[in-house]
Amino acid sequence: MDMRVAVVGAGGVGGYFGGRLAAAGGDVMLVARGRHLEAIRANGLSIRGAAGDVTVPPGAVVPSVDAVGRADVVLVAVKLWDTEDVARQLRPLAESGAAVVSLQNGVETREALRRHLPEESLLGGVCYVSAVIEQPGVVVHRGGFQKLVFGEYDGRRSERVVELAAQWAGAGPEAEVSTDITRMIWEKFVFLVGLSAATTAVRQPIGVVRGDAGSRALLLDVMRETVAVGRARGVALDPSFADERLAFCDTLPPDMAASMHHDLTHGNRLELPWLSGAVARLGAELGVPTPRNSTVADILSPYVQGAPATAG
Repeated sequence: MDMRVAVVGAGGVGGYFGGRLAAAGGDVMLVARGRHLEAIRANGLSIRGAAGDVTVPPGAVVPSVDAVGRADVVLVAVKLWDTEDVARQLRPLAESGAAVVSLQNGVETREALRRHLPEESLLGGVCYVSAVIEQPGVVVHRGGFQKLVFGEYDGRRSERVVELAAQWAGAGPEAEVSTDITRMIWEKFVFLVGLSAATTAVRQPIGVVRGDAGSRALLLDVMRETVAVGRARGVALDPSFADERLAFCDTLPPDMAASMHHDLTHGNRLELPWLSGAVARLGAELGVPTPRNSTVADILSPYVQGAPATAG
């Protein structure tokens, strides 16, 4: 049976995965806002990329969580600073039985969501994709990978996670169930923090970063520190996982960069406090040194709220 899936935050990630499912005939409602919402209402949501171009009709978008009506699953794909506000809005849906899955960056979203939502409504989620809003109403997919992973936090292979993963069969993205979703979230976090820190601080895509000895060392050290923090928190990360991720970085398209790099170059707000900033903060709490992440957080600090005003 098809689930009714609501996607809160139809930007690069939410627009891509929700749009692919909707284009394949899935029962999907996309929640968007601002100029992106207006453009989708006028012309539908266009998704472009190596996996093929599709257009989602305007009727699949709504302006708010209240307008969703009913949902079996809610995918949360808003920027991290909006998590608490969205969680409050989702409470009626969660209390009516909807499962809530965060596809956001970071490793602290479960704690943020559980402050406002029933614990039993929460599922873990991880996504792998490079997709951004190129212009209002248009999401561009860069690179070839497109994958979703879902899981119960207690490791059960429940009926709802199996059914959720099955929704994307035939829609394009790969989807699977994990029995250790917390580790999966941290494994993505290690890679994401490294890619975000290095490409944003250097202001260059991964091809340049990995090809220079100094920036390559920065990338590896940032990931090693993140692994150390995760292990100190009890996550079963392999001690050599950062080196494995560096090898993975060598396989990426040379023009690939993190979404934080895109946000910096476009003068947008940054998720830095939940990425390198979070590694530095958690490291301080746990007594784990994080000099590279702390330095990246300091270097990029003036840009956290967007392009800084020019000093007079």
